[in-house]
Order: sequence, then structure tokens, then C-alpha cells
Amino acid sequence: MTTTVGVLALQGDFIEHEAMLRRLGVNTRQVRSSEDLRADARPSGRGLDGLIIPGGESTTFCRLIADFNLNEPLRALIETGTPVWGTCAGMILLARHASGLDFPTLEAMDIEVQRNAYGRQVDSFEADLDAPVLGPGATFRGVFIRAPLVAGVGPAVEVLATVRYEPDQREAPVALRQGPLMATSFHPELTDDSRFHSYFLDLVKSTARTSGSK
Repeated sequence: MTTTVGVLALQGDFIEHEAMLRRLGVNTRQVRSSEDLRADARPSGRGLDGLIIPGGESTTFCRLIADFNLNEPLRALIETGTPVWGTCAGMILLARHASGLDFPTLEAMDIEVQRNAYGRQVDSFEADLDAPVLGPGATFRGVFIRAPLVAGVGPAVEVLATVRYEPDQREAPVALRQGPLMATSFHPELTDDSRFHSYFLDLVKSTARTSGSK
């Protein structure tokens, strides 16, 4: 059965996510309306197997989601158990609370985030992450652009990767999972390393198998 992953294409780096998914042999669909989320938008009659909310500017994202009447359709998609992955601004949109944001989030993951906590655009940086989810002792080169800091994590949330946060040298979580939901504060799509995309696709496929067995 062919896997199709949607990428929210209102703004941000959705093209880069699409390119990585296609490199991994996955069908993609740009999502700009509630119709793009519907099952009848696919020849198979099935809805999306997963959705990626890319990085961008979180306030602009929220405004566009409201303008395109996507808040409730996105919440409904999440409630069905469809895997959703948010990167950077996408993490902010999935969070239960985001500081300094004048729009409601999707309140899907039990995390609190601080917007732009790692600095503004000029403070963008790369760092080697500790990523045990990718294997024992695994690291991943993370690209951080106006990245949110995870300030609080609920008991149902699993930390997948961390980075050493400079002010006090503590290990800050930068990749998290809560059931079929996933969030990263960095941009895997801006590297040539497909391991986080492969991890998400494994989550998509395992969720589809579980759903199909019910």
C-alpha cells in the first residue's frame, strides 16, 4: 500500500520536506485547505497517512491557518490518530502552550515552548545533537533557525534528542514524541541526513498497521 504524507504548504520550507520524502520513496501532497486533508482527495479513498507542519514564522503560520479555516480540520486530523510531525514553527503549533504567541496553538502535545529562545535569525547555528532514538551513541547535526526552546515536558512525552544549551550547559530537549505526534525544534529537512524523516515514516507505517488491525 502506497504511503502518502501531506506537507502543510502555507509558508515556510515545505519544498525541502517534500524533496526529502520523495527521496525516501514516499508520495507527498501539499496541504493548503481542508479539502486536501480529506480521504476523497486520494484515488484510494484513504486520507493522509501522515502530515508534516514545516518550519516558518509561527505568527504568520497561525494567521494563515485561521485565514484558510484549517484550525478545526487539523485538530480533527490529530484526533483521528494520524501521525503529525512539526519542525520548528510546527513544534510551536503542536505545543500545549507557546510563550509570546497571540494566536491559539493546536494544543496537541503536552509541551511548553518559548519562541525564538535560541536567538533571532542572525543567531542561527548548527550543533551536534545527542540522538539515542537513532541508535546507541548516535548524533545528528541539527540546524537551528529562530528555534523554540522546550521549557516543559508532560509525563506522556518521550524525549528523542537533546542539545547542550549554552547559558547553563544543560541538556535541552529538541526532539520529542507523544504517541503518533512528533516535534523537533531544529530543521532536519535542511540537511542531507534523512534519519529523522525515516523515523517519522516508521511511525506512520506502524500507526497504519495498528489502525488496519482494529
